[in-house]
Amino acid sequence: MWGALYLLSMDTEDQSALAELDLKRLEVRVEELIQTVARLKNENNNLRVKQEDLVTERAELIEKTELAKTRVEAMITRLKSMETNL
Repeated sequence: MWGALYLLSMDTEDQSALAELDLKRLEVRVEELIQTVARLKNENNNLRVKQEDLVTERAELIEKTELAKTRVEAMITRLKSMETNL
C-alpha cells in the first residue's frame, strides 16, 4: 500500500526513471537467462555425445567379453578332452 502511495507522490520524471531502471534490470536478467539456456543446451549436447560414446564402448566390451568367454570355454573343452585321452 505504501509503495503505491509513494509512486503517486513521485513526479512523472521520477516514475519514468524508476521504470527505466526496472526495464534495464529486466533486460539484464533476460540476457543472463538466455546465456544460461545456451550453456545448458551446449552441456546437454555434450552429455548426449558422451552417452552415445559410452553406449558404443559398452557394446564393444560386451562383445569382447563374450568372445573371451567362448575361447575360454573352448580351451576348457579341449583340456577335458585331452584329460580323458590320457
